[in-house]
Amino acid sequence: MEITKQANKSLAIVVDFLNNGGVIICPTDTIYGFLALAENKKAVEKIYKIKKRPKSKPLPIFVKDIKMAKSLAEISEKQEKTIKKYWPGKYTFVLRAGKRTIALRMPKYKYLNNLLKKINKPLVQTSVNISNKPALTKISDIMDQFGKLNVLAIDAGYLKKSKPSKIIDLTKEKIKILRK
Repeated sequence: MEITKQANKSLAIVVDFLNNGGVIICPTDTIYGFLALAENKKAVEKIYKIKKRPKSKPLPIFVKDIKMAKSLAEISEKQEKTIKKYWPGKYTFVLRAGKRTIALRMPKYKYLNNLLKKINKPLVQTSVNISNKPALTKISDIMDQFGKLNVLAIDAGYLKKSKPSKIIDLTKEKIKILRK
């Protein structure tokens, strides 16, 4: 595992790493997350393998803005009003994307928002942990568990315990909260 400090100069390194199919560990407005380009199937597969996550559980996606969200999902005016009320922030919205659904989130974390603007592509994301285990909040714990992996970690120090994002299903007429 390679580690870089959280700084704007590291953005170019992180963008290059992601564009070359890499997986990164990045602080978010909730917890540290595994991130990869949503369009890179091998990188997405790598996250599933690292986490031992069942393929039946799709990975949510970070977007930089509502325009990017609309390029991935069908968003009505009513849904857009709801989304704009909570973004950026700790809210993931489940939306229709053709015959399937997609979970999208626009984080509220300066470094990550700058990364999303610079790379200008959606990023799959999920907490740094083995599926069904607690999320890790310290780089030292992440190193202990995942240090042998070929990933790039952005060190923001210790992240305070935080709840994961709320997940809200907007695919039906009635809004449904899937995770509080």
